[in-house]
Amino acid sequence: MKVSVIIPAYNEEQMIATCIQHVLNQKEKADEILVIDNNSKDKTPEIIKNYPVTYILEKEQGIIPARNKGFNEAKGDIIARTDADTRVPLDWIEKIKKDFTENDILAVTGPVTFYDLPVNSPLLSNMFTYELKVMFNQYLLFGPNFAIKKSLWDIIKEKVCLNAKEVHEDFDLALHVPDPQKNVFFDPHLVVPISARRIKSHP
Repeated sequence: MKVSVIIPAYNEEQMIATCIQHVLNQKEKADEILVIDNNSKDKTPEIIKNYPVTYILEKEQGIIPARNKGFNEAKGDIIARTDADTRVPLDWIEKIKKDFTENDILAVTGPVTFYDLPVNSPLLSNMFTYELKVMFNQYLLFGPNFAIKKSLWDIIKEKVCLNAKEVHEDFDLALHVPDPQKNVFFDPHLVVPISARRIKSHP
């Protein structure tokens, strides 16, 4: 089972090195790491190129074009997705492989903690996840922490929404999974620490 890790990045010079290093430090190594530079104007491209990863430029602005570029270029059986400000734990890929090996699923996701908040617990993330499950009658995928089978992407890539203003791209992807109640798995132990900077930026 080969795993491709996709990291979209836009003006992430403060965060991207730490993110990449955490992916490189995995106990179960990724078969490839693709970092998608979405027209960064800072030093993000130079930093990416200092690491043994695949640098890809996506000129069309937006998280959806960047994600799609990475997913289309991925060669692994499993596409694991995270964000440039995420610090995946050492066993992240190991747990993803275990989830796909032990369960007949097409996608897996898990909760997050916030490494730059005083309270570092997945409780809030879990509550949000279960609320969404009640609303949509299925688990959704969470951008910094999910993985899908490449075969699933090949089926749904022409159907997913291309306008990020209409829907969260990760939620939309989950809504296109065939038989999602069976095929989208939530692993409460697949926890990753992310930054709370986007929450802090809102009044």
